[in-house]
Amino acid sequence: MGADLEGRGRAARRGRPLRTGLLLAGCGALLAGCASMPDSGNLESVDASQRPDSQSQVRVYALPPREGARPVEIVQGFLEALTSDDPQFTMARKYLTKSASKVWDPEGSTTVLADGPNTDAGNAGNEADGSRRFSLTGQQVARVDEQHAYRPEEATYSQSVHLSLVGGPGRKEWRIDRPPPGVVLGESDFQRIYRSVNKYYYAGPSGAGAGGAAGLVADPIYIRQRIDPLTQTVKALLDGPTNWLDQVVDSRFDSGTRLKDPGKSLTPDDQNRLTVQLNSRADGASQTRCREMAAQLLFTLQDLTPSGVEQVTLQRSNGSMLCVLSQSHAESVAVHRNAERPGYQYFIDEKHRLVRMPANAGSTAAPEPVNGSLGTGDQPLRSAAVSRDEKRAAGVSLDGKALYTGSLFGEDTLGKAQVRSKAKAEDDRLSTPSWDGRGDLWVADRDPKRPRLLWLDRGEGEPVEVEVPGLDGRIEAVRVSADGVRIALLVKKDDKTSLWIGRVERDERGEQGERDEQGDAAQPRVSVLDPIQAAPRMEEVTAMSWAGGSRLVVVGRESGGVQQMRYVRCDGSVLSGTTLPGLTGVKEIAASESEQQPLVAHSDDGIVRLPTGSQWQTVVKEGSSPVYPG
Repeated sequence: MGADLEGRGRAARRGRPLRTGLLLAGCGALLAGCASMPDSGNLESVDASQRPDSQSQVRVYALPPREGARPVEIVQGFLEALTSDDPQFTMARKYLTKSASKVWDPEGSTTVLADGPNTDAGNAGNEADGSRRFSLTGQQVARVDEQHAYRPEEATYSQSVHLSLVGGPGRKEWRIDRPPPGVVLGESDFQRIYRSVNKYYYAGPSGAGAGGAAGLVADPIYIRQRIDPLTQTVKALLDGPTNWLDQVVDSRFDSGTRLKDPGKSLTPDDQNRLTVQLNSRADGASQTRCREMAAQLLFTLQDLTPSGVEQVTLQRSNGSMLCVLSQSHAESVAVHRNAERPGYQYFIDEKHRLVRMPANAGSTAAPEPVNGSLGTGDQPLRSAAVSRDEKRAAGVSLDGKALYTGSLFGEDTLGKAQVRSKAKAEDDRLSTPSWDGRGDLWVADRDPKRPRLLWLDRGEGEPVEVEVPGLDGRIEAVRVSADGVRIALLVKKDDKTSLWIGRVERDERGEQGERDEQGDAAQPRVSVLDPIQAAPRMEEVTAMSWAGGSRLVVVGRESGGVQQMRYVRCDGSVLSGTTLPGLTGVKEIAASESEQQPLVAHSDDGIVRLPTGSQWQTVVKEGSSPVYPG
């Protein structure tokens, strides 16, 4: 028996038809352009990996086990059923014993393997004893937990499946009595079945804006995209933020708030207005709090329907109206920084000055020096960063030793350096700085004798050394997200540079009036915790930039490959089909967190930019360090 049994991936490549499998439906509501189901022809049973298009064109239905199916067919049928669009995994449960079906929790976890699980009978026991055991193996690449949070996890996957004969005399059937934990499937099936969605929560004290207003923070999760995604997403939002983000964000929904009728599907009306009835935990919410709750819903649901949700009505448990909020008013309730469009793009020109050009990709205006001391060229610069309100800038001197800040309004004079590096080599000195959404400034000192990540309150005062426990290597580059609670770091260890995302936590002691032993205001303690590797398959990451609430654009190279640019999520997942047009010798990349703005890069062709739907266009032949505000 073991010699006859092939893995799902291997069987598909060798073309062996499966005795149990999936049905593919490709018309009706499933495929644009199909008017009706065909009235002739056969539905065929195929392996999931043999589907003509693994992304979105087909809906996949599982088949039940046939009468008298052998153990190998039961195992294969169960694995195939896990890749179907079955809302409650009803068909997959038909391959289990009744007791196994009661305890099996497909929502508990999803294990993603590179090529799907391989099955091996090995020494599987004796059929005469009414039991069989199969091994499931593969190369694990990621795991999605019960909160729908994705985490890259490179590991060897090994689980077993145990079967037994069940039923009365003369009619016994093989069924699985010990299935593997949760759902296990291949990466291509995962990309077809699941989609990434951003839930939104309010930044806690760590992410409050400069004026104290709380902004929204994107919390990416993965949901099954054909199984009522809107209702799934609302439930996930009400469940609260994922564990990784929970320490730095707040939900305006009180703990325990749920849908009044969790089994009812949520659907916008023909004017894209959505009504959501909540349980009694929300009954006492004030109008201000209710509108903040509605804003969370509106921003979370904005990309889930073709036309977006235009209005949310929240109802109490008795059906009375709690509040109403429209999309046009949501921005006045919650600060959504990713919707803010910058006025300019910036870079360092051939005269080592900070210059700017209109952010509009269609503009033909020539770059011009910024106002203030950083645009004069009196202090030659190698890199710069512009605050998100575009009122201030920070520049690193041409030799990399000193960091200066200055106004972009008026003719100010260059003050003293805010930070100095003592490193001997230029490449070991200060990185390109970065401004967060609070108006604070970050920079890395790459001095091998004392590598540091530094934070400057409002870009001024004594720099604070940031604690970065759990990060192995030297920080080469820094980019802080608009929400101020996440930081992207390029970290070099030996000959490899990788991308990590850390959570920013602040102990605001100085702002609370605390004093140190000398009686001076105590410095805040700033930490970057629980770093996650965001592009684990890239052997060498050379540049990165935030490109949305939970998305980054990354330039790098996979093992044995060539340089490429692609979008990745901050949770480490890769957005399929997002490789960008080729560009030679990319050294630096800049993206706006407003996704409508073009990418800007420093390459062998000079400063170039990529308008949506177009090719790279050269701006100037000489220049470096392109940046958007932030």
